Amino acid sequence: MNEIKLTQYSHGAGCGCKIAPAVLDKILHSDFKSAGFSKLLVGNESKDDAAVYELDNDNCIISTTDFFMPIVDDAFTFGKIASVNAISDVYAMGGNPIMALAILGWPVDKLPAELAQKVLDGAREVCREANIPLAGGHSIDSPEPIFGLAVTGTVSKANLKKNNTAHAGNLLYLTKPLGVGIITTAQKRGLALNEDVTRAVTYMTTLNAVGAAISKHSFVTALTDITGFGLLGHLLEVCEGSGVSAEINYSTVPLIENLNYYTAKMIYPDNTMRNWQSYDKKVKGIGAESLLTLCDPQTSGGLLICVEADSQNEFENEMTSLGFQLQPIGKLKEPQPDFVVSII
Repeated sequence: MNEIKLTQYSHGAGCGCKIAPAVLDKILHSDFKSAGFSKLLVGNESKDDAAVYELDNDNCIISTTDFFMPIVDDAFTFGKIASVNAISDVYAMGGNPIMALAILGWPVDKLPAELAQKVLDGAREVCREANIPLAGGHSIDSPEPIFGLAVTGTVSKANLKKNNTAHAGNLLYLTKPLGVGIITTAQKRGLALNEDVTRAVTYMTTLNAVGAAISKHSFVTALTDITGFGLLGHLLEVCEGSGVSAEINYSTVPLIENLNYYTAKMIYPDNTMRNWQSYDKKVKGIGAESLLTLCDPQTSGGLLICVEADSQNEFENEMTSLGFQLQPIGKLKEPQPDFVVSII
């Protein structure tokens, strides 16, 4: 069983399995008129990370689901990564998770049940770290292995963070470096260095709990996590939802150590180019390397945080106390006529 490589049983990997943004827009478009729900504070109209429903004047419930095919070969680690990634959507709304349900698809004729049990144990470990129960779930016999969670969380209405409430002048911060899509693609091709895979796994298995910790601050104006659409795709969602443009200083964007070893060899996931084709007309200043890194589909990526510029020192000091050494990677600007995001 130790010799089974899960990534060889799936055509995609992690959040790189996501449908490209332009295709997803077509899927979600509908002329169907649904009933209005006044207590639904966040639905799918804003492309946010999770749905949010108001319970009373002070409290809201957060609901989300996320699942994908293996991004690593080890079953236990796959379960951990998929679980951290799913729980991240609650943190990205400024909330705290309270319960999770497992979503499992398993090719029972190809892979032993014992491996699926290890996937679930990985999820149990992450849920224990997040202090929530893995309370049940659903499983099917599927052609490829699939795993994820449906997660429920809570947030006070005052602390709710969305992805479409940013302002011109805000500074942009990123809590995890980019590049896990590139490294895991190299691993699937047998070209990754062990130390680089270990580094990428460490980032992918680190909870984004800092989102709940900073949600009390009004100077944090918007929040989202970076997953399958890459930094550029999720930043575009923030910009278009908030009616602003963005300027990214590429030299300050954190990248996983030794990433240029792979970009120099032009190793990247297929969805990198599908991402770029979905929003190339909205971006100016892209380069050969920045295209591969800024469009790289992240799995369990970091949080993109929008912060009022006059609170920069207070924000950075608090993040330092929480174990993060951050600097701005760019800023938001008034909407520009010829681009949404500019890379300098």
